[in-house]
Amino acid sequence: MFRTPLVIATALAVAFGLGILSSIYALRATVGFGAITLGPWTAFPAAQTVDADPYAKAHRARDGKLLLGGAEGLVFTAATDSDRRTLVENCRYEITGITPPARLWTLHATDARGNPLAGARPDLPTGLNAWSVLRGADGDFSIDIASSAMPGNWLAVPEGRASFLLVMTLLDTPTAGSSGVIDLAMPGIKRLDCADA
Repeated sequence: MFRTPLVIATALAVAFGLGILSSIYALRATVGFGAITLGPWTAFPAAQTVDADPYAKAHRARDGKLLLGGAEGLVFTAATDSDRRTLVENCRYEITGITPPARLWTLHATDARGNPLAGARPDLPTGLNAWSVLRGADGDFSIDIASSAMPGNWLAVPEGRASFLLVMTLLDTPTAGSSGVIDLAMPGIKRLDCADA
């Protein structure tokens, strides 16, 4: 007598449980569809627009972050260097090249969830922008990323072994529209050395 309702209840519990787990996995796996990859940098031009896919909308709602409008700017993230090795705090990196045209760009490091790095000291340079970076005669720049002080352009990361992301935001850029993104060139990220090597 109780066998049929028990089987139905078990089947529903398994179905709902697997559905919820697969949805959580899908939201953690990607920001959405339509990613543009330029070297180690990845952007989602449609993630903040009305035309965003359901995964991008759900990801945006879950994170509760304010995104830039399509005409306001474009956010690129890098989880690896140019050789596809994960960015980790105990290694030194160099970012070289130029950025796409933009009125202003910013660069900072975050953890895998986009939060400020734990253990970062407020008296160290945890972010750079187009107005503060030193440039060469031809307009290119070189930025060192390390936990210890470096001469010139230096972005500080905490001492440790955790992985991190680099986030470059281009503000008021003509490349925010998806039509101009593919022809862009982003700066390269080169691993110099690691503390445990």
